[in-house]
Amino acid sequence: MYGFPEESEIVICTVSNVQYNSVFANLDEYPGKSGIIHISEISPGRIRNIRDYVKEGKKVICKVLRVNEERGHIDLSLRRVNESQKRNKNDEMKKEMMAEKIVEFAAKDLKLKFEDLYKTIFAEVSNEYDHLYPCFEDHVIENFDIKKLKLDKNILDKLDELIKQRIKPPEVSISGSFTLVSYDPDGVSKIKEALKNVHGEGIEIKYYGAGKYGITFKAEDYKECEDMVEKTTTAVIETMQKLGGEASFSRDDD
Repeated sequence: MYGFPEESEIVICTVSNVQYNSVFANLDEYPGKSGIIHISEISPGRIRNIRDYVKEGKKVICKVLRVNEERGHIDLSLRRVNESQKRNKNDEMKKEMMAEKIVEFAAKDLKLKFEDLYKTIFAEVSNEYDHLYPCFEDHVIENFDIKKLKLDKNILDKLDELIKQRIKPPEVSISGSFTLVSYDPDGVSKIKEALKNVHGEGIEIKYYGAGKYGITFKAEDYKECEDMVEKTTTAVIETMQKLGGEASFSRDDD
């Protein structure tokens, strides 16, 4: 990344200096840029000792409050980052570390310097991507062909090999529940007959009780997952109705 962060952006920082009423931190994703966290933005409530919360060298996840590019000032906040934002940022950081590791392995195999190879690759993709991992992931799901980059063929072949070895396609998941009812004396067998339509890789079903069955569908892309949901739920409901019972399906997000 280059330049300045945007206001409200969530950033990873390294604490560089802790003072009585403020903290200075370097922005890891913006080389050469640092910001300040006022004591009031460390944590809600009264703070007796700021060092109970931050120490030099510690990694922290902050929210950008204000940016003054002319003066080079960046105001940050620790307390305004919620748990979901922390998890998302940590996940993003772990993925980027994986991408860096891929470049590191490529550099080692090709007998190149990691820093030089990283800069070369990033310069080629930086017009479309802010980070390497999303680019590598798009290559795996065929939304981007890394072999079209203007790089040496040996580098491209090695990257293609390592990316496909280490990054798996993201998985789409849809979950919901069936409600199956039969008033027949042999209703249990009729429900079992309807549930025979639930089969195949990527489908899991659990019995919740009182005629409720939780079901989860997983696939590599949204269309495939939706097709699985449509095919399975239609078959279960139609079979149950033909057997004189009642059936319905509800998604968890409905």
